[in-house]
Amino acid sequence: MTKFFIIMLHTFRYKVLSKSFIFSTLLTLFVVGGITNIDRIIAFIEEEEVDKIAVIAEEEMLYFELEEESTAYADDYTLEKIELTLSQAEQKVIDGEWDGVLLLTLNEAGILEANYRAITIADQGTAQQLEQALQLVKVARATEELGIEEAQLHILHTPVSFNIEALSETAKSETELNTARFLVNILVVVIYFSVIAYGNMIALEVATEKSSRVMEILISSVHPVIQLFAKISGIALLGIVQFLLILVVGVASIRENIVSGGMVSDLLSVEEVPLSILLYAFIFFVLGYLFYATISAVLGSLVSRIEDVNQLITPLTLIIVVAFLISMFGLTSPDSTIVTIASYIPFFTPMVMFLRFGMLDLPIWEMILGISLLVISISVLGIIGARIYKGGVLLYGKTSSLKDIKQALVLGKKK
Repeated sequence: MTKFFIIMLHTFRYKVLSKSFIFSTLLTLFVVGGITNIDRIIAFIEEEEVDKIAVIAEEEMLYFELEEESTAYADDYTLEKIELTLSQAEQKVIDGEWDGVLLLTLNEAGILEANYRAITIADQGTAQQLEQALQLVKVARATEELGIEEAQLHILHTPVSFNIEALSETAKSETELNTARFLVNILVVVIYFSVIAYGNMIALEVATEKSSRVMEILISSVHPVIQLFAKISGIALLGIVQFLLILVVGVASIRENIVSGGMVSDLLSVEEVPLSILLYAFIFFVLGYLFYATISAVLGSLVSRIEDVNQLITPLTLIIVVAFLISMFGLTSPDSTIVTIASYIPFFTPMVMFLRFGMLDLPIWEMILGISLLVISISVLGIIGARIYKGGVLLYGKTSSLKDIKQALVLGKKK
């Protein structure tokens, strides 16, 4: 065990002091702080951005009716009635005095028509808000002309009462599903990026030592299983430190957001996050990391040059991408057949099974089965991977495909 901890701590110390780790951690903390406070950032940037709209109305009453219906958008644009021709108003828009000009007319049937002109039409926000306000003006005028009472109109526009209730007593409520969906979404993304980032880091670490020929000395003095999992544990310890920092910043930002009634507070409407979700998130995160990290370390031992790592690890990355895509699909259809089947495939289990647990009322045996499959897969990978690892680190030369695994197994048996 002494050799195990020596290799693990050496790997951890070497990586945690690297400039790339420090920079990526600071950048990630900045991004996490930005995402959890995105509503404040948007509000700060757009605080002074109020469009000034000039209005040319064929009838003066049209302007006042539009102004009344625009009260809901008072923070987004302001209206100003003008007595100019359309060409004169357009010139003032070009000169920057106004952001746009709105022409209001009545056609032969007395129906309201509008023409909005601005320097560009790339930003559709103001135009859409004006259209909504004008639609209300049109409905109000039509109601008055047709003699429809306001109470009758209200009945027509009142949406149908449609309630969704689960018959199962253990099924999650709509509020719990929204919270679970939010947490599952975050944790699936975390698992996805962590597996890719730390998996590549392990493969590069092994390939770097192999390229310096240090590996031949290590293999002769340390059992390959100990060396394999010591490196995996060292990178895992690095990940724990990084995620603790991210967790501190994220929790502090989310708590402040909830207190101030921000966007995150709407998504996390349940007072307390279920501990079972956090527990299974941790279990599947650790098992998923061990599963992919073992494969990454084995693949890293097969290459002789650092430049070949990305080429050999690409198929594994594509598998992770597929698992992520299935998880994203499962957020809307967690009980679909493809999601159910994928949750029992070890490559997809960490993300997809956790997704199903968060979104559905799964029986405990399914969770135990998924965890058992992962544990068995990791054990088999550890046994076979250690043998491949032992022979792979002694392979030198160009590595172009996974056929070198067979040669690595042969070398592993000889040593």
